[in-house]
Amino acid sequence: MGHRTGIAACIAAGLLIITSCGTSTDTTGTSTQSTASGAEPAYVAAIRPVITTLMKDNAIPGAVVVVKSPKQGDWAAAFGTRAIGTSEPIEVDDYFRVGSNTKTMTSTVILQLAQDGKLSLDDPIDKYWPGVPNGDRITIAQLNEMRSGLYSYTFDPQFNAALDNEPQKVYTPEELLAIAFAHPVNFQPGEKFEYSNTNFILLGLVIEKLTKMTAAESFQKRIFEPLSLTHTSLPAPTDSSIPDPHPQGYAFGTNVSTIDTYALPPAEQAEAVAGTLKPGNQTNINVSWAWTAGGAISTAADMATYVKALVGGGLLDAKMQKTRLDSIQPIDPADPDQAGYGLGIVRFGTHLIGHDGQLPGFMTFMGHDPASDLTIVVATNLATVPSGEGSALVLVKGMLPTFYGADALPGKDVATTGASPTSTTEATTPGR
Repeated sequence: MGHRTGIAACIAAGLLIITSCGTSTDTTGTSTQSTASGAEPAYVAAIRPVITTLMKDNAIPGAVVVVKSPKQGDWAAAFGTRAIGTSEPIEVDDYFRVGSNTKTMTSTVILQLAQDGKLSLDDPIDKYWPGVPNGDRITIAQLNEMRSGLYSYTFDPQFNAALDNEPQKVYTPEELLAIAFAHPVNFQPGEKFEYSNTNFILLGLVIEKLTKMTAAESFQKRIFEPLSLTHTSLPAPTDSSIPDPHPQGYAFGTNVSTIDTYALPPAEQAEAVAGTLKPGNQTNINVSWAWTAGGAISTAADMATYVKALVGGGLLDAKMQKTRLDSIQPIDPADPDQAGYGLGIVRFGTHLIGHDGQLPGFMTFMGHDPASDLTIVVATNLATVPSGEGSALVLVKGMLPTFYGADALPGKDVATTGASPTSTTEATTPGR
């Protein structure tokens, strides 16, 4: 939350522009995009073997990595294959489900509506949607900040069983809320941080009520078009397809088996890494259940453009942008430098701000450092690795020391942290 052709043209989207682009394949089989000079940034020599090794050691079939650095140079590369058991290479322009990175889009539109005077972040949710437990005290801001206390419908055992048994079922937002509201609240509004997809289903409904258009149309008009994100969309609930070109997406275990943990039993972890235990193909599942909490599709290049605007400015006025960045609070007050969450936005470690997202089949990470202007995007076609960690985060953690030194804090997988009432690992597959 969280399936060809090479690069045919240069990327010239929104705030990021690459000119005189070309593609090549290096001696490791990696598909690489570089500038016309053909020279790779110096950091690539350190990063490439790390990524290759981590993918092999964690059974990650394929990955796309984009790095944007005005000081050190831009680089985009694809590693591995689109499908397990084939030699078809993944490409840098492939589409991925981006999971909970969608939440940043939902929150951005909400903040734009607040900026326009259509709502206040201090408004209670029951002003816009009745029937929410504690709805008279849960504010729009608390929904955005994951501090509502509402149970996340994606932890419900019957819901997870239905996802396993009926992968093409189409869900309405009202059905998802009914699942969530059948459970007691986990805590009182504002008491603490806890990741809940229910929050962002509610925010999606607020968007539709105030704009008189679908959430997908609001995303298109307010985010995708202004930034020229021509490869990004929020599909209709009935549309389970992914645009071509795209890899196949994989996940170990089932929705039911991963409610409490993504980690496979030790023996199965070894089998998975050895390749004798294969993950299931989740490419064509219907993700209407994720909707404005995790249903978007994009490319790594579009995500790089988007996250720079998300963090650096371009979607909100200066006052609201400051409000958003200032809202980030430590997820664990005892370890404030590890990670923080704010108004639909994440701080990873002490440098990168953005979000990550995980759905059955895919994981994506997008981060931007406003101090150095560094942007990192990683997209993979595996949800979690056999040990249970998000696949894209595994690669990001391996990359960070190259840019920030050996002591760089890797940050937590925020999209898989702290929502379960029984576990410290918040399961985002399926979007938990």
